[in-house]
Amino acid sequence: MVALFKHDAVPYRPLFTSPRSLPAKLLSVLAVVSILVVAHSFLPSHIKPSLSSLSLSSPRPRSTCPPRSWAAGRWVPRPPPTTRPNLTQASDVYEFLGFEGCASTREIFWHVGADNERLWDRFPGVSSWRWQPPADECTIRDVEPVALLHDLVEQGGWLLIGDSVTENHFYSLSCILYPHVRATPDYTDHPFYDRAWPQNLYLNPDSPLISELRFPPGFDIASTPLVTFRRVDLLQEPAALDALYRSLHPDSRLARENVSLFSDEATWNLSPAEYVKLFTAPLPRANYANLVVSTAGHWTLNLFSGLRDPEMPHDGIQNLVDFFGEAMEAWAREVQTLLDEAEKDERAGRGRRPGRGKRRAPRQVLARAYLPGHEDCHDYRAPIAEYQPGKWGWYNWNQIGDFNRAFESVLESRKFPDIHFLPIDRPGLLRPDAHATSDCLHLMAGAGVLEGWTQYIWHYVTVELPGRVR
Repeated sequence: MVALFKHDAVPYRPLFTSPRSLPAKLLSVLAVVSILVVAHSFLPSHIKPSLSSLSLSSPRPRSTCPPRSWAAGRWVPRPPPTTRPNLTQASDVYEFLGFEGCASTREIFWHVGADNERLWDRFPGVSSWRWQPPADECTIRDVEPVALLHDLVEQGGWLLIGDSVTENHFYSLSCILYPHVRATPDYTDHPFYDRAWPQNLYLNPDSPLISELRFPPGFDIASTPLVTFRRVDLLQEPAALDALYRSLHPDSRLARENVSLFSDEATWNLSPAEYVKLFTAPLPRANYANLVVSTAGHWTLNLFSGLRDPEMPHDGIQNLVDFFGEAMEAWAREVQTLLDEAEKDERAGRGRRPGRGKRRAPRQVLARAYLPGHEDCHDYRAPIAEYQPGKWGWYNWNQIGDFNRAFESVLESRKFPDIHFLPIDRPGLLRPDAHATSDCLHLMAGAGVLEGWTQYIWHYVTVELPGRVR
């Protein structure tokens, strides 16, 4: 009121010269605003302005912990989860990792690093570290399983799309949320499921938390997943990538000779249309709010043999990095379009069914930076202070940073408002001691790397993103 009326000697004058015309003018203003809002909802994403940018409200809250700030921290010691000095049998590993157990039954002891007795000397040291972001740049809470479970039910679940390293992340989530979740499939009784088979975490009907949860309308404890993992190595199908390359490079040898980019190396893939359809499916089939993707590990010259060039440095890996950037641009364009179409259909559906407001958070896509392996990883028993590229250049590990930068460059565009790049790979780069026993790429649950991804993603979608969502 102070802004509208001054307490001085000047007689009061109404804002509008004719008080009787106020209702008509007010209705006119409301009509214009309504038209603008409706028109905004039908604009394509790449030209759609943010309504919040037109608002007279206060500016968006400052980020409390941007991804790069979080990743700029360091590993610091913490008390080990157990007072026992030595792991003597694999079944005791949960105590050494600080877990009550894990819901997933797929390759149990491999996922928790207990399947090779030769490396048991890593315990409990491997789980005696925590990531500490810079205190002056980050305010972030620890992972609280109960609070995380509430958000997965009430705000929306996570759909994880990626290769077997993303499967490591899924397994870790099954440990963090245990015993409040159950996992499917049951690999103990049925160990022959293909890698492409969906893996899900559902709310455990015996969890004491059920009475505390506010279930969205249509949520089914038995059939609505909280977290799903789908094996998708390249984010796109090989045939689509072949077609994309030929369309972008019509004068190339591959296009002229109609030769595929790919060798016969096995990969598992789905099209974006297929997994975005799952992501946007309605209750009770799905209630996802966040699609978390990661790729680069299978973008090698062994698989993309058509781009190999022995006369170029590293056999032409830069050819593949360049095409990766082009492929991620096409992927982002397709995914954003699919999200826009799903949002438009949902709005139309809500208009036909008044009174059924959604409680799920707005859908967002998060691209997690890929993490390379460490050569000779099993020689390490503690974090390192600084990451160094491998001496021998195994696979594409020394170029993973280039792939990540290409992906990040694509997603910096305002054309993709619902897709966000998370450069949170540095904590893992400093943990050569945290790998699975069988190789130096995959990660074991409980060492803190995978759990750090969960911590930051949860923070990002609940604290950082609400001020950015269009």
